[in-house]
Amino acid sequence: MVSATALRRLGGLQLALVSLVILAPVAWMVLSSFKPSAEVTAYPPTLWFTPTLDNYRQLFSSTPFARYTLNSLVVAAGSTLIGLGFGVPAAFAVSWRRMMWPALVTLAARMAPGTLYLLPWYLMFRWLGLIGSYWALILTHAAITLPIVIWVLLPFFDAVPHSVLESAQVDGCSVPRTLWRIALPLVVPGLVVSAILAFIFSWNYFLFALVLSNSDTKTLIAASFNFIGEGATYWGALMAAATLIALPPLLLAFAVQRRLVAGLAVGAVKG
Repeated sequence: MVSATALRRLGGLQLALVSLVILAPVAWMVLSSFKPSAEVTAYPPTLWFTPTLDNYRQLFSSTPFARYTLNSLVVAAGSTLIGLGFGVPAAFAVSWRRMMWPALVTLAARMAPGTLYLLPWYLMFRWLGLIGSYWALILTHAAITLPIVIWVLLPFFDAVPHSVLESAQVDGCSVPRTLWRIALPLVVPGLVVSAILAFIFSWNYFLFALVLSNSDTKTLIAASFNFIGEGATYWGALMAAATLIALPPLLLAFAVQRRLVAGLAVGAVKG
């Protein structure tokens, strides 16, 4: 019979292997951003090198990186706000009415490949004269964030006892007021998690930003594509851009871990 100590050691070994698989590419990307450009693709790989900031200097000197960062922030924040604005009442309605088909429809739309929407959206936004505008990117990215918000918030709303909501309605609260004054304060941790995940998914999305943006609204993830050319690829600058692009999602991912709280509605109803 396997002892508890052996099981803990086995579990620790599995976690170490999984962490190695996940973190090794990230560590390689960060280290490569400090390598001389010629050593990034050297074979065999160089493990010992003299760190340099030339890749970051090239990145900021050859591209308006601050402008691209602002564009990414505007698009990600705007699509997240729209996703929350429509997703919070949608998740509340699905949970309260116990009808799952609206949530399943949004999930099916999210699972469909982005190329399925790209041509219709391009034609629609071109007809409206919005190609290259923030609104074209924000609205298309909202199609990514909305299902995330709904499906993350559903378990949180389901955990709120119906007796609490029914008591509020008995006391004269309308449905919007019940959501705003009663349900929403009980699901604040879920609201934070869904907002962070929606922001990360929008920040990292590439396809719509590549096609629907222009030089004034191009996001970081689409601008990094400029370092890949037909004749040469600037791997050092590309690794530096990837490192800076990955930094905000990584920080937000750590914030998500601190806010995943179980038993949010425990104690909301006194026995």
